[in-house]
Amino acid sequence: EAVFLRVRGVLRVESGYANGHLDAPSYEAVCGGQTGHAEVVALEFDPGVLSLDEVLSVFFAMHDPTTLNRQGNDVGTQYRSGIYTSDEAQTQAVQRFMAALPRDPHWAGTQVVTEVQPLQAYWPAEAYHQRYYEAHPQQGYCAYIIAPKVQKLMRDYQRYLA
Repeated sequence: EAVFLRVRGVLRVESGYANGHLDAPSYEAVCGGQTGHAEVVALEFDPGVLSLDEVLSVFFAMHDPTTLNRQGNDVGTQYRSGIYTSDEAQTQAVQRFMAALPRDPHWAGTQVVTEVQPLQAYWPAEAYHQRYYEAHPQQGYCAYIIAPKVQKLMRDYQRYLA
């Protein structure tokens, strides 16, 4: 969320939970790993300013899509790398983008395990999770996990900055 808030052409960013089997799950329920949800960031962007490929470039650069059900020290199916699409055209565009990743020297020799599925259900996270980094930049997770991603965006992806 903190990264995409800084990307030009992004109109809306919201933390939430996708594709689980429990309606309106709580953070605690999702963290328990039994609801089937993935922790996600819902994005709305202006394709006249920012293409889907550019969104995907930022997405893949800012997290590890090669570890199954894990992001850093966070382990569980809720931490899987996933892209949940709104229609078939978007699904096909994402699959084309991912098929080209092995040709990128950064991804050569790695196996990307990002799942691509239609969005079946989405629930916004609780209010205290929205813009969490902005509200708690000194909190351990923010300082050690999120801040380096924001710094990477600012340093290596300036062309995407708002």
